This record gives sequence, C-alpha cells and structure tokens, in this order.
Amino acid sequence: MLKYKADLKSVLYIIITTVLFAYLWHTGFNWTSPIFWIAFIIYLHFSVAVSVMTHNHNHINMWTNKALNLLTDWWLTVFYGLPIFVWIPTHNRNHHRYNNKEGDVTRTYRHTEDNNMVSLIQYPTISGVNQMKESIIPYMAELKARNLKQYRENWVQILVLVAWMLVFFVWSWKKALLFILIPQQVSQITVIIFNYIQHIHADEESDYNHSRNFMWVNFFMLNNGYHTIHHERAVIHWSETPEGHKSIAHLIDPSLIEKSFWGYIIRTYVVSIFVPKYRSHSMRLDRLARIQQQEEAAKQSAA
Repeated sequence: MLKYKADLKSVLYIIITTVLFAYLWHTGFNWTSPIFWIAFIIYLHFSVAVSVMTHNHNHINMWTNKALNLLTDWWLTVFYGLPIFVWIPTHNRNHHRYNNKEGDVTRTYRHTEDNNMVSLIQYPTISGVNQMKESIIPYMAELKARNLKQYRENWVQILVLVAWMLVFFVWSWKKALLFILIPQQVSQITVIIFNYIQHIHADEESDYNHSRNFMWVNFFMLNNGYHTIHHERAVIHWSETPEGHKSIAHLIDPSLIEKSFWGYIIRTYVVSIFVPKYRSHSMRLDRLARIQQQEEAAKQSAA
C-alpha cells in the first residue's frame, strides 16, 4: 500500500522512533547509564528525521490508503509537535511558489542580509512568527469559508496533538518535558535552520543557484540535502532526487554543493568569527550590486 517502496525506510524510521520513545519513557531518568544517553541522542536524531518525513509526506502522501495516510498524519503531528497541515500554507503553497524571493514569508534576507551566528539563532523564531501570522492563520480562515471538510480535518490534527500532550504531561510532566517537548522543539527548529542554510546567501533569482545542497546528510535524512532539484521538481518523490540532482549538478555553482552539513555550520558560524576568509559571501548582494552598477552606467550614458 506504499506508493513508493523507498518509503519502507520511512516506515522503519517511524518504528524506531516509536520504540525509542517507549523505551525512554519506560526507563525514565537513568542519568548514569551510557545506554540511556546513547538512546536519547539517537532519539533526537530521529526527531530531526521526523521533520524530514513530515516534509516528504506533505508533498507526496506515503500510502495509497486514505486511513493509513490519516494515521501517518497523526503520528507525525504528535512527534513533530505541530499539526502537520501547517506545511501546506507555509511550505507547499508559499515557499515553493516564491522560493526565497519577495513574497516568501520565510525568505532568509527579510530582516537582515547577514549570515552569521546571530542571524542563524534569530531566524527560527522570526520565521516561525511570520509563518503563523501570514500563512497559517489566513489559510485556516480561508478553509473555514471554502472547505469545511478540510478545515475540520485540520482541527482533528490539533486536537490529537493537544490530547497527546495533556495525557503525557499529566502522567509525568518531567518525562514529557524531556522525551516529548524537547524532541519536538529539536525537530521544528532544526528543519527551519535547514531551510535557512539551504537558501541564505544564494541567489533567489538564479535558475540553479537559488539553493545550497548538502551531500553527506542524504542517507540519514531521506535525501533532504538535494535541495536545488527539490525546488526544480517538487513533485518527484524523495527517492528520485539523487538522479535528478545528477542531471543538473553541472549547472549549480560548486560553492552551493557542500559535502558536510556540520562542516558548513562550524566553518561559517564559528571559525569565520576568527578567520575572515570563511565568512559567508552573498550571491544575492553580488547580483544587486551588478544591477545597481548597470543602472548607474545607463544613467551616465543617457546624460
């Protein structure tokens, strides 16, 4: 009943995440046990993968069966920490439409053109607030007026999440804080940071240099590192993006194809503080500067 066999990996991730959550909840705060810390770190890793699966599932539902898709919606909702319908107005309908251009509520240069530790830390909160005000709330108002069925289905996701949180926080608020709320925040914040570093200081007006790609995350993060091809062909399944990337890789500026996600993070946001040559360089600002020079040259010629 899976649409693509590759999503057996997604199903495996769902099983592993659920088992890890059950194990950690059962064992509780075993702070002195190395096994506890190993399990918790692996659990946080899969919490990040939850955000990637949420992204993938919103583009192409995993199942041919509606009931299984609905159950997957609910599972992703409680482990992601937000009703996953929020991806439709913020990502599918907005980010993919504008791709970091004007109009994209998540555009990386909206509040600053900088790309440093301060801008990186600020972005998740700023972007999250903008998405809520400008995409999610208007989207729900639109559905209430035009599509009551979908509006009610979205509210069911909200109610499932609220019930999940209430049950576990009443059961043990300390465990719920560590094993539910914190992993949810890791999932949400990490995916927003992914979006930021995949677009910051790229050229949103370029056909192929609008996104940064990360090669070494793809095995564990379901090919989420192939970002240029994802924007070029958002309708293809995540398992098909490696071949898609190969077909356009020669058209992408080499500086936008990174091997290591963490290598980029450390180099750009830590080492660059002390070594200027590692500071981020903006393709967007280069383009704007060229346009300004051309306009000034045209004015001088006309004079």
